[in-house]
Amino acid sequence: EEELVESGGGLVQAGGSLRLSCTASGFIFDGYAIGWFRQAPGKARERIVCLMYNDLGTFYADSVKGRAAISVDNAKKTAFLQMSNLKPEDTAVYYCAAQIFHNGAYGCLGSGMDLWGKGTAVTVSS
Repeated sequence: EEELVESGGGLVQAGGSLRLSCTASGFIFDGYAIGWFRQAPGKARERIVCLMYNDLGTFYADSVKGRAAISVDNAKKTAFLQMSNLKPEDTAVYYCAAQIFHNGAYGCLGSGMDLWGKGTAVTVSS
């Protein structure tokens, strides 16, 4: 079965950096829209970075522009989120998601992400 598993979360000081990993299994990891989302307590899930279908473009939320980057290693079936200059407001559970089925919606810019990991928690201390 198709699965995404995140790792790399933890406690980081403000101004520091962090790299999260998302490892896929059960499907060919190539050409799908894939991205990172986060959700803080009491807030809606936020789309932060996303690589569009067939690498047509990359989306960055205003809140992380200049501080976050997404990359993929197809051979290792892994996507990464590299963040720097972390701020306390970056504290959240971070989720990896991908669109691996046709569902009539955009994955990065719409609601089409149909495979989600369980999340990894990131806490940024001041």
